[in-house]
Order: sequence, then structure tokens, then C-alpha cells
Amino acid sequence: MKYNKLGESDLKVSEICLGTMTYGHQNTIEEAHQQLDYAIAQGVNFIDTAEMYPVPPRGETQGKTEAYIGEWLRKQQRDQLIVATKIAGPGRPFKWLRDGNIKIDSKNIQQAVDDSLRRLQTDYIDLYQIHWPDRYVPTFGQTEYKPELERETVKISEQLAAFAEVIKAGKVRYIGLSNETPWGVTKFVHAAKKLGLPKVVSIQNAYNLLNRVFDSALAEVSHYTNVGLLAYSPLGFGLLTGKYIENSNPGNTRITLFPGFGQRYLKQNVNEAVAAYAEIAKKHNLTPAQLALAFVRSRWFVSSTIIGATTLQQLQENIESVNVVLNPEILAELDAVHTSYPNPAP
Repeated sequence: MKYNKLGESDLKVSEICLGTMTYGHQNTIEEAHQQLDYAIAQGVNFIDTAEMYPVPPRGETQGKTEAYIGEWLRKQQRDQLIVATKIAGPGRPFKWLRDGNIKIDSKNIQQAVDDSLRRLQTDYIDLYQIHWPDRYVPTFGQTEYKPELERETVKISEQLAAFAEVIKAGKVRYIGLSNETPWGVTKFVHAAKKLGLPKVVSIQNAYNLLNRVFDSALAEVSHYTNVGLLAYSPLGFGLLTGKYIENSNPGNTRITLFPGFGQRYLKQNVNEAVAAYAEIAKKHNLTPAQLALAFVRSRWFVSSTIIGATTLQQLQENIESVNVVLNPEILAELDAVHTSYPNPAP
């Protein structure tokens, strides 16, 4: 396992991060702890969660994921682990969370941090992220920005000032963004520098062989601002494992269980691209999952790749992908498919 410095922080995160959004819905607490134990034994030191988890988000299960992790975390050597969680933003209509008032303001940040600390049974959060921007941005699968959808928003300077308060209190070490845009990252970085406020150290966005949108504008921003990518959905909601190629409805998978979440990937040219990537994997004696994960890890702007699994067998295969290094020939073949089917599932 390799470890990468996260932005301008002193956090050295494992190149694989354990994602946990299934804990409390698809995974029991026993299964969650088994996964956590296994991942840490393999050298993973980075765990990512969110106050809204598990997925799909519901009022009756909200916070269960953090609570499951907390029961495990209190028995661990805390200073050897890097725990990341997120505050929900108003881009998602969660009426059950703080009575539906989920602006990224001082009051909500204070309460959300305290609630997460309580559930996680820890005194501090290593990386605290804004799950969705406070302002309007296109959501999952939407690529067009529409000015008419703009809404009232908390100023970025005010958000950073509020995060400075919880950092000063010792409750949070560093802050990051998620589902952000090039404009957003730049504004956060510039505001922090101008006002002497905490700088974001990471951005957590979707990135995989079906969605390489980060390659252009966000990659440039990442380079000049030193804000690393925490890549989520590296297997494209499971499509890049190849399990849907011969059986469009294998059962007990996220797309079949939660069809609304899969709409981002059920688009033109997705199946063709997945089949082409699977052929490359077969040619080079790799599984499609190993190929997809190794590709994400190979990108210079990726600080850590967030993997999730519902079974220990899946987790084992995903973590073992760290032993796969793609040579220039394979990378060229992947680029050729990307040229034929560019970003079919952004």
C-alpha cells in the first residue's frame, strides 16, 4: 500500500480509501466491522463516510453508517487512522436532517460536526467535507449549468469562517469539498488565501473510465491549487466490474436495488464502452474491476481512490488491485476506447 500527502495538509492517506455508504442498509454492523478490520489489516488507513449515509438516504437510517463506524473506531488506535466525513448541503432535499435547514452556515456546521463526533465516538475529524455545495450546481448526471436555478446561498467566506471555528476548537483538522466545480474550488482557495482562513485540501468527485470529466478543467485547478482528488465511484456503480455484460439484471446490486441512483450510468454508449474495457482487461489477464481501479490510481491528480463493497470477497479483489500497474500499452488502449466513447456517464 502506498500513501500520498493530501494537498497542503500533513495527512498521508492510503492510495485506497474505504467507502462506507452501504453500512446500515446493505451491510449489517457485523459485516461493516469485518470490512473495516480487513481493510486496515491490508494497510488502508483512510475511511470515508457522511452524516447522510447510508444510501439511499432516509430519515429512519440517517447517521447509522457513522454510528457503525463509531462502535468500531472506539476500539482502535485513533491516531493511526484518518477519518473523513461530510456535512450535507442544500442540494439534496433531506427534510429529516436539521428540520430541512441544511445551509452550510455556522449554526449547521457546529451542530453537524458535534453530531458526527458523537456518532463516530471520537474527539476529532481528520477531514471534514462539504458533501454538496451550498450554492446551486448541476447534480448527478446533469452536465448543463442553468443560471435560472440559482438560489440564495451562504457566502464562501462565511462558510470558511465557520469551518475555522471548528478547526480552532480542535474538532476538525482539515476541510475538503465534494461534487464541486472548477469555479467552486478556485473561489474557495482564493477566499482562504485572501482572508487568512483554512484552505481546502481535497475534492471528492466521481471519476472512472466512464466519467473522465475531471481530466480537463478540474485537473488544471487541482494542479495549480494543490487540491487532490478523492475519486469516488471508480467502478461506475458496479458497471465496470463487467457483471452486467452477460446478465443485465444480476440481482442484489445497487442498480437493481436502487434504480433511481443508476440513471447516471444508464445512458447511450455506456454498455459499448464497458464491453470494450472488459475486452482490454481479458487481453491482459486482469479482471475488469482490477483494470478500472488501477486506471484511477494511475492518474497524477488522484490522492486516493474510494472503494466500496457489500461483500468481503468484493473488498478483497478491490484492495488487491493496488498490485496492478498499467503499462503504457494498456493505458493507450484505454485512451483509444475513451476517444471512441468519451465520458458516456458524466
